[in-house]
Amino acid sequence: MLPAVRSPLLLFFLPLLIVVGSASASESDHKYNAEDSVTLWVNKVGPYNNPQETYNYYSLPFCYPSENPSHKWGGLGEVLGGNELIDSQIDLKFQKNVEKSSICTLELDESKVKQFKEAIESLYWFEFFIDDLPLWGFVGETDKNNENKHYLFTHKNIVVKYNGEQIIHVNLTQESPKLLEPGKTLDMTYSVKWTQTNVTFARRFDVYLDYPFFEHQIHWFSIFNSFMMVIFLTGLVSMILMRTLRNDYAKYAREDDDLETLERDVNEESGWKLVHGDVFRPPRNLVLLSAVVGTGAQLTLLVLLVILLAIIGMLYIGRGAIVTTFIVCYALTSFISGYVSGGLYSRNGGKSWIKSMILTASLFPFMCFGIGFILNTIAIFYGSLAAIPFGTIVVVFIIWAFISFPLALLGTVVGRNWSGAPNNPCRVKTIPRPIPEKKWYLTPSVVSIMGGLLPFGSIFIEMYFVFTSVWNYKVYYVYGFMLLVFLILIIVTICVTIVGTYFLLNAENYHWQWTSFFSAASTAVYVYLYSVYYYYVKTKMSGFFQTSFYFGYTMMLCLGLGILCGAVGYLGSTLFVRRIYRNIKCD
Repeated sequence: MLPAVRSPLLLFFLPLLIVVGSASASESDHKYNAEDSVTLWVNKVGPYNNPQETYNYYSLPFCYPSENPSHKWGGLGEVLGGNELIDSQIDLKFQKNVEKSSICTLELDESKVKQFKEAIESLYWFEFFIDDLPLWGFVGETDKNNENKHYLFTHKNIVVKYNGEQIIHVNLTQESPKLLEPGKTLDMTYSVKWTQTNVTFARRFDVYLDYPFFEHQIHWFSIFNSFMMVIFLTGLVSMILMRTLRNDYAKYAREDDDLETLERDVNEESGWKLVHGDVFRPPRNLVLLSAVVGTGAQLTLLVLLVILLAIIGMLYIGRGAIVTTFIVCYALTSFISGYVSGGLYSRNGGKSWIKSMILTASLFPFMCFGIGFILNTIAIFYGSLAAIPFGTIVVVFIIWAFISFPLALLGTVVGRNWSGAPNNPCRVKTIPRPIPEKKWYLTPSVVSIMGGLLPFGSIFIEMYFVFTSVWNYKVYYVYGFMLLVFLILIIVTICVTIVGTYFLLNAENYHWQWTSFFSAASTAVYVYLYSVYYYYVKTKMSGFFQTSFYFGYTMMLCLGLGILCGAVGYLGSTLFVRRIYRNIKCD
């Protein structure tokens, strides 16, 4: 639940955002004169322990406004976030106190009592908005001494703090719980009290930020620990590899050794030089590898860009702003995926260009669409606000079809022509060299599985904070931490993948391309396993709806993370392999 205010940074994307929707102009400046009308928007209601299982506020039998209420749509990200703001038509005026006044009269029957009781038993909460500031409350409560008695809160006491002509803070307390009984009539009431405050408008969202949680010592310690691990790992990798490679180069370059010395050196050699005629052989499933590496390069730039925009523009204060920014930036960075994919495909002698271009442009979006389609079907079946309207689906498809897809195709063409010339240090032999059997821990599968352990270790504390912000009603705002952790992840992933690739080449296995990709991508497997632990230990989620959404969204996250890390690992290993073979004789 993020307060909705349009970030000034999003003005950069204004032409596109006009297409996908914009916030209501009546509240855009957040300035009011005395007794100006202030709208109380009702949003959603749902079980507290299931954050994604939300429904329209009026899905419960509250009194519906007598006139046709207006709806507010703040943008693409807001709809994808499951928000539907409806004007409550409660009389609320700036700086005008309201004594206890009636909202409506609620006549209870068997059906209404049953609905309210089920909602109270499931700890249903609701969300309102005043001037883009959220208010939360529970529908009712049960009798502590008798769980069969359910009470509905009938009075809403709203306290609004203002500074000059701007609203700074809102708070809701509920009073007058009434026993739910069929045939009973309840008077639903509200009161409003306005008070002055010295808090500035720029600081009005601070009250929603949990500083003790996100800036706890464990968070700082985890960053420091990861940073020290990076220093140690990069230093260790550099020392071991440089020393080993220097010895290998020295032994390879000697020409005056006797037969016995040469024979001993051959036995001691690790074997990476012996596969110089096969190491640059085009990998299997070149089209797929090019697509995932190109997509991963795009996602790397995308994540970095969104984090920087979130730091500069404080996107966390905008309801759905992060999602909107992510979609817009993904479309605009699609050129990168095509460029990297096209260059890689061309350098390895690829011929199926149409297949490569289409797969690069559609692989990740269609994977997300497949998962989203299943989740959307479940949400529609449950009648939840999490269901994405057909019009929004069309808007997202138009963004992909007319911006993302053409940019990916253009990038492929440019990459093919600008960076697609083969320039391998060693010539590929006609007949592939047989790969000898090695010990189990030098097989590609083991190298791939073990490769993700250290990268996961560098981010798992941050994953806890990210998961908590998404699934436990906390606003994630420490994007500086996230930027540092992301850079640490990139460095650790490259180092670990290079080590794995070196071990594989020493085992005279020249199928390093996919192994380097999977070695880095396996980080996502450990994140997904952690999400299972988090679900059962750290949350109280239940039910098919919430479980499917939790693991469905987490799968989307892990697919993106796996492709991102895999591409980073592959590109790092490529630079390493080209570097070590550049200085040997490849006759």
